[in-house]
Formats: sequence, C-alpha cells, structure tokens
Amino acid sequence: MSRSRSLRYYVLARILLAPLMLWLITSVVFLLLRATPGDPIDAILGPQAPQAVKDARRADLGLDKPLWMQYLNYMTLLLRLDLGQSFVGKGQSVWGIIQKFFPATVELALFSLAIAFLVGIAVGIGSASRPNSSLDTGGRLFGIVTYSIPLFWLGMLLQLVFSVQLGIFPLGTRFPVTVAAPQGMTGLYTIDSLLSGNLNQFFIALYYLALPCLTLGISISSIFERIVRVNLKQTLQADYVEAARARGITESKILFNHALKNAMIPVITILGLTLASLLGGAILTEITFSWPGLGSRLALALDQRDYPTIQGIVVFFAAIVALASIAIDLINAYIDPRIRY
Repeated sequence: MSRSRSLRYYVLARILLAPLMLWLITSVVFLLLRATPGDPIDAILGPQAPQAVKDARRADLGLDKPLWMQYLNYMTLLLRLDLGQSFVGKGQSVWGIIQKFFPATVELALFSLAIAFLVGIAVGIGSASRPNSSLDTGGRLFGIVTYSIPLFWLGMLLQLVFSVQLGIFPLGTRFPVTVAAPQGMTGLYTIDSLLSGNLNQFFIALYYLALPCLTLGISISSIFERIVRVNLKQTLQADYVEAARARGITESKILFNHALKNAMIPVITILGLTLASLLGGAILTEITFSWPGLGSRLALALDQRDYPTIQGIVVFFAAIVALASIAIDLINAYIDPRIRY
C-alpha cells in the first residue's frame, strides 16, 4: 500500500472514530454529573425555596423525566449540534456562552504556547549542546521543577510577588474598566486592536496578558524542553552529524542547520498532546487569575450544577483536541516522509 493511500485510510479512520470518542466523553460526563451529590434546583433557587416552586422548575428543565429519557433528549439535541440552554441564564444558549468566553481562552492559550515553545526550545537546545555540563544540569533541573510545580501555586506565587509586592502587573481582569475594550470579529483583544490600528489598546492587552501567560507558558515549557533535549542529543550523535564535523562545518551550523531540524519533528508530534495540556492548564490559570475565559465559566457552571453548560464546554474542548490531533498527524506526515500509518 502506498504512503498516500495509507495516510488517507488512517485519517479517514480517525475522522470516523472522532464522533465515537465524543459520544463516550459526553455519556460519561452526563452520567457523572447526575451521579454526584447535589441538586441543580437547589443551586439555582436555593435550598429554602418552596417545594412547589422547585417541582415546577424541575419540570421546566426536564429534570423530572427518567434518566434514560433525559439522555436521549440531550443526545438528540447534540446530533443537531445543539448544546442546549443554560439552566441558570434564561434563554442563554450554551453556544452563546462559548462564543462569549472562548476568545479569552484562545488568546491566553496562544500566547502561553508561544512562551512555552520559545522557553522550552531555548533551554532544550542549551542543555543538549553542552552535555554533562552545568548548563545541561540546569536545563534538566528546570524541566523537572516546572513540570512538578502545581500550576495554581505558581500562579499565586507570581501574583504575590509581581502584583501584590512589586505592583508591576494587574490582578483579576482582562482589560481595565477605565479604557474601552477592543471591538472586532475575533474577540481577541490583541488581534482586534491591531486590526483597528489602536496600538494603545494592543499594549494594554499584552500588559494584562503577561502574568497569566507567563505562568501557563513556564508550566508547560518543560514538555518542549525534555523532548528537544533528548532528541537533539540523539541527533547530534548521528552519523551524518559526524560526517559534517569531519568536513569542518562549525558546531553552530551543525546544530541549527542540520541537527535541530530533525530534532524538531517529535516536537510537532506532541503539539496535539500539548494542546490538551494547555486547555487543562488554561482552566486552572483562569481560575487563579480570575481570567474571564471559558475555563472560568466552566468552573462557575460546576458550582451552579449547570448540566448543559458543563456538558457543552467539555464536548467543545474534546472536539478541539480531536481535530488538533488529526491535523498534527497530517502535518507530521507531510514534514517527515519516513512516517507510515
């Protein structure tokens, strides 16, 4: 079987399996929410509300129906790409909630990924290029520490130092209330401010992004550092690298023109997994920094036991990870012709 045909079969299989994975995730979340203690009606109306009012609200939300009927009703809506209505906000669709809060999460994730990539690659290159040196030891220590530190603890520590003690960065917001926020189609303040030509808004958006992105970026940079360090060390010991040294090519050219290109292939492979880590880390970062993104909205929905919102956001995140994983496989196969599926 040719490489292109095997790749097509692989991608087709992944695309066909993606709905099955989303169905399993949705079913597990649906059952777990209803198995955990607590009544969403009490969360909405309060435990002291009259029983008649609670019963009316429960019937209005369809929670008085048998569990299997609730499940079938929800799956029917999901097949029509309808994530339902929030229990808390009257007439507020889950798609509307995602559209409102997701841009803040995207902006946080993109800038955090850029920081993680730059820091992780730089530390990994420095460590691999000087094996068994103090630089190598420091790089490995950096990877272990940043991977082990709890994200919320790192966020609180950076807030305490740079916001409370030094007063360098702001706390608990995405944009100051005294300045008009950027308006645009993307919902990303940095992009919208650049598209409108307002550099003042752009730099303000970067200023408020700095500390949350630094926290999340440093936390996940260890993933890139470890992959680059290990693969670059192996690549620098390859035969073609030794041949390049024998021809008198400088170490810097060998490192950046020959070895690093091949060592970067596994980095592209793990981008899909990094995206999953990034979304999970974004939730903790948003809660720690009171960042108004989809992760904070998910935490609020969990507190309010807003079943449709929780299910919708989880399915949305799962779909992003599934699509990103397929895209990364395609990019990886295109870059490295040795890959077979």
